[in-house]
Amino acid sequence: MARVMHMRGFQEEDVMPENDVIERAQNDAREGKSPSTQAGEFVHEEMEHIREGKHGARSTKQAIAIGLSKARRAGVKLPPPGAGSSRQTRRKAAHDTERGRRHAKGRVSRKRSRATARALRREGRSAASRRSLAKQATSAARKRGAAARSAAARKAVRTKGPRRRSLAAKKAARTRARRAR
Repeated sequence: MARVMHMRGFQEEDVMPENDVIERAQNDAREGKSPSTQAGEFVHEEMEHIREGKHGARSTKQAIAIGLSKARRAGVKLPPPGAGSSRQTRRKAAHDTERGRRHAKGRVSRKRSRATARALRREGRSAASRRSLAKQATSAARKRGAAARSAAARKAVRTKGPRRRSLAAKKAARTRARRAR
């Protein structure tokens, strides 16, 4: 008989999140950090798995989606995907959220889990490269308005000390000069 290792709706073949990731996310929740920050722990773990060669991903977006799915199944209260996403994506997110809420212990199809894991192993490893992540972050930021980006930059400035603020200002000036040409 197959050995099944359950943990809050995960199975062994599911490439289960490691306990320290769940603990870090729970710690973030206790500190009152946002659900997206808590989910970031799972996304970070996913990127590490790709870099370590445990599996790959077709794109950076897919790697992030896998991390968010794991976060929802672990009970992180992430908001549902926006109206711009497909019906299938919204249904999957709702299912993951429900699993996280109920801590479902139901059996997961062994065949399907193994097929998913094998398919991911065949994918490339460049989805977690610095270049791919930077490209994804830039394109995601571009979709937000200028006001939202400006607010995020102002919030980031508050966490910098005077030296790092000065360096950031010089870098911004260089960028502006380069774009002006």
